[in-house]
Amino acid sequence: MSLDLIFTVANGFALLGWLLLAFAPRWRFTHAAVVSGAMSLVLAALYSALLLRYYGSAGGGFSSLPDIVKLFSDPAMVLLGWVHYLAFDLFIGGWELRDAQRRGVPHLLLLPCLGLTLMFGPVGLLLYFGVRRLFGRDPVGG
Repeated sequence: MSLDLIFTVANGFALLGWLLLAFAPRWRFTHAAVVSGAMSLVLAALYSALLLRYYGSAGGGFSSLPDIVKLFSDPAMVLLGWVHYLAFDLFIGGWELRDAQRRGVPHLLLLPCLGLTLMFGPVGLLLYFGVRRLFGRDPVGG
């Protein structure tokens, strides 16, 4: 399977998860597939397979910024990094939804947080913590 095809499939798969979080937040399937972390685990498995296949085939490393630039000059390593982002950001989006529902945060206020988490990861998480602080309540039993 080509790297381009893997990229396309992984993106579509993750996008499905984000759409479920945004537009079907209370649907059982959303909770089973996304909020549970199942879709993130599928992406994590893909990441692991790509890691086994391609890691070490490119130069560079993680010890300096120039080494990271060299590492990510290889398309397989860029794909590996991208799938890493897809898996972790979707997991955080699922956590945000679960936490918001437990804390009574209105879904309309969660939507910008999810959008920013999808596009800019930590910025969305930061916004979610602010929204949760202002509009959430302590969860029952926790």
